[in-house]
Amino acid sequence: MWIFWGKGPSGFSSSSTTEEVTQGIDGTGLTAIVTGASSGIGVETTRVLALRGVHVVMAVRNVEAGKNVRETILNENPSAKIDVMELDLSSMASVRKFATEYISLGLPLNLLINNAGIMATPFTLSQDGIEQQFATNHLGHFLLTNLLLDAMKNTAHQTQREGRIVNVSSVGHKGSYSEGIRFDKINDEPSYIRLSAYGQSKLSNILHANELTRRLKEAGVEITANSLHPGGIPTNLFRHHGFINGIVNLIGRFVLKNVQQGAATTCYVALHPQVKGVSGEYFVDNNIAEPIPMAKDAALAKKLWDFSLSLTTPKLLDLL
Repeated sequence: MWIFWGKGPSGFSSSSTTEEVTQGIDGTGLTAIVTGASSGIGVETTRVLALRGVHVVMAVRNVEAGKNVRETILNENPSAKIDVMELDLSSMASVRKFATEYISLGLPLNLLINNAGIMATPFTLSQDGIEQQFATNHLGHFLLTNLLLDAMKNTAHQTQREGRIVNVSSVGHKGSYSEGIRFDKINDEPSYIRLSAYGQSKLSNILHANELTRRLKEAGVEITANSLHPGGIPTNLFRHHGFINGIVNLIGRFVLKNVQQGAATTCYVALHPQVKGVSGEYFVDNNIAEPIPMAKDAALAKKLWDFSLSLTTPKLLDLL
């Protein structure tokens, strides 16, 4: 249980749960994609969005695990509308395949919850030759968002309901490399530091939401983009750190949030009326908070956007 902080301006706190922050909200008619929906806070996000009437598409790497989660939720809530689709965010081919298949279904898209993530992994490269944490936590979500943005725009226009993009970042963004984003050293193994690389990817989540906000406002589109820190939660993110994982399992129930509290900020930002029209903000414990100054650097956000676009745009040779 998380016991340290009181309620903020929203009326909620770090101890507020997913069901508390969405109490009385009717999400009927909304469709959401939740990445990483087969474990941790992704499961709870899916459960509560479905509980509030949202049609949830679970975008998961392990389809079998996703189906098991779906069955568990349906046993509790038989009226839940949940589908499972395969998505590996570390593979651009998988992201493109998912987006193509989703669009071909003709479904609306009101909410895009970019939740999936990995943490402090040993140095490896993705299938596309990009450092794994940056590729999975940021680049895959960047590409996914771009590929689905027209679908979100069409939905917002046709339904006259605000679309919302939610990037699950982390307080870990404060631990990025000193230069923030190492554009020239993304794949530099000798200088790779696990937690700093994680921080870099989480800083990217915030910058991505902020630059997306600027572009959506400029285009006059009724879609918001925000980022958030879910809080310290004893999930499998710590699996690559044996010692830390042991400590988390030992004392986590006393000082960390449970999953219902950890997924609350995601559900709050995705559904609550208080967040209508709010964009380009960073949320912690169901309230607007301040990230590090670098996370609000508009020039850095623009540079990251251009850099990410260059990495995700198919090269001519790839198309031959």
